[in-house]
Amino acid sequence: MERFPEQSWDPLDERVTAWLASSTVTDGARIPYASNYVFLLELQHDDAPGFGYAVYKPGKGENPLWDFPPNLYRREVAAYQLSAALSWDLIPPTIERAEGMEYGVGSLQAYIPTDYSRTFFELREQYADDMRKFAVFDWIANNADRKGGHILKGNGDQLWGIDNGLSFHQEEKLRTVIWDYAGESIAPGLIADVEELIPRLESAGEAAARLSGLLSDGEIDVLRRRAERVVEEGRLPDPPTGRRSYPWPLV
Repeated sequence: MERFPEQSWDPLDERVTAWLASSTVTDGARIPYASNYVFLLELQHDDAPGFGYAVYKPGKGENPLWDFPPNLYRREVAAYQLSAALSWDLIPPTIERAEGMEYGVGSLQAYIPTDYSRTFFELREQYADDMRKFAVFDWIANNADRKGGHILKGNGDQLWGIDNGLSFHQEEKLRTVIWDYAGESIAPGLIADVEELIPRLESAGEAAARLSGLLSDGEIDVLRRRAERVVEEGRLPDPPTGRRSYPWPLV
């Protein structure tokens, strides 16, 4: 497999999640230097063009953490579901899959070809409004590890956020490089999207149902309360005092 192959599947195509779920794995390789087992897989589907590529994170390949429960891959899927519920297209299509996976159940996320030398720090000036949206998303998701290299530029002007496994904790753990807009008012359109999401995060809501099994009931409840804070406060938060607010390394 090429180290950085061309992606035939458009991540914005609504069929990609179905293709991820029922495709055949035709090739694969482990991605080096990742702290957990991560694989780049080549996929083929009768109804899809060419080959699709996806990043596979099996639960069995995770190193235990003291402050997060196992199966971080479910939080990768939850981040996609939250992005989809907001209609923000920030997280590449991501599913939970066990069938045909060599190391068992894990997350399978559409691969985003990119120039890896262009991180948040190189992109923020040109894509400031997109970064503000990421800042709101990460506040709601309580992302504890938004490094600069976790925002990728895909085709055109589309930006994508990857490596969202350290999210959705019930305790406040927001750690991010995106503090440039701290204290700014959140755009009314984003506030409206979050406001619309809140009732769907209630126990009987559609968004809560999609997150059930990926997050605990307590995590979903606190997620809804964070969304309520976004609407009530209407401003991006300042970096917290008394604890680390930046991830390490920064990229």
